[in-house]
Amino acid sequence: MKEDIYNRITNRIIESLEAGVRPWLKPWNAEHAAGRITRPLRHNGQPYAGINVFMLWMEAEARSYSAPIWMTFRQALELGGHVRKGETGSLVVYANSVTRTEQDEETGKDSERKIPFLKGYTVFNVEQIEELPAHYYAKAAETTLDPVERIDLVEEFLAQTGARVSHGGNQAFYMPSEDRIQMPPFEFFRDPESYYATLLHETVHWTRSPNRLDRDFGRKRWGDEGYAMEELVAEIGAAFLSADLRITPDIRDDHASYVASWLKVLKDDKRAIFTASGQAQRAATFLHELQPPTPDEPELDQVIECASAPVGMQPS
Repeated sequence: MKEDIYNRITNRIIESLEAGVRPWLKPWNAEHAAGRITRPLRHNGQPYAGINVFMLWMEAEARSYSAPIWMTFRQALELGGHVRKGETGSLVVYANSVTRTEQDEETGKDSERKIPFLKGYTVFNVEQIEELPAHYYAKAAETTLDPVERIDLVEEFLAQTGARVSHGGNQAFYMPSEDRIQMPPFEFFRDPESYYATLLHETVHWTRSPNRLDRDFGRKRWGDEGYAMEELVAEIGAAFLSADLRITPDIRDDHASYVASWLKVLKDDKRAIFTASGQAQRAATFLHELQPPTPDEPELDQVIECASAPVGMQPS
């Protein structure tokens, strides 16, 4: 069962890449009241993480769902709803480990060993479910968010990381020997979002430093497997962060060469995408934890009610 899950997910991602689609790029959908929350959500409002994020993004894109909320068959029943007859669910995974006691054949001593496992289960989008509480189906009101304000949020987020950024030239890269990010001037980019998406990509690379997350895939030279894995981590990590910060990730000019290297890695190792997405989630979490404390997020009911309230009104 475990290998079957690895193969199913990896093969689907390979198919998407070969079709010219990067499955981890899913812009938020403003049609649903919770669309401003850009990660897929569980029934209780908790966001999914890691590989489950773009697995559900792929499903939402393929089936044209605007709602970002997913739940199991049983959770739907507990909320008073029911999955429509004939609907098929979507695969998500749960990773954990079990501890097994083993005896050393030479010494006879017992030792404990953790064995990781991956379990798949099925969820349904709320658009496949009837008779849930009304807020699960709420439509969005017209947005009043100023686009400039949204970019300011990205500026503040990046400033709080403390990453050193230099500008000049026409290439973007992270230089480990100097622990700094090199970026072309802002005005070289076709729009602000392209600049910020590229900078987020390089900021994920910045997290691999030994004094941060100490991430090393054994890269020896440009284009080898370790290099491709690190680029995949930066690509997925930047997609997660771009979604969190509500900007559209940029498709880089060197996209084709990167896709070729990613496909080779994924075809050679069916677990590579799980490693990359896990490391990307770790990098995104690390960068979020560098931000100053913020008030607690509102509950899902409040988020949806506020989003669907008429402009200038707030629910009591």
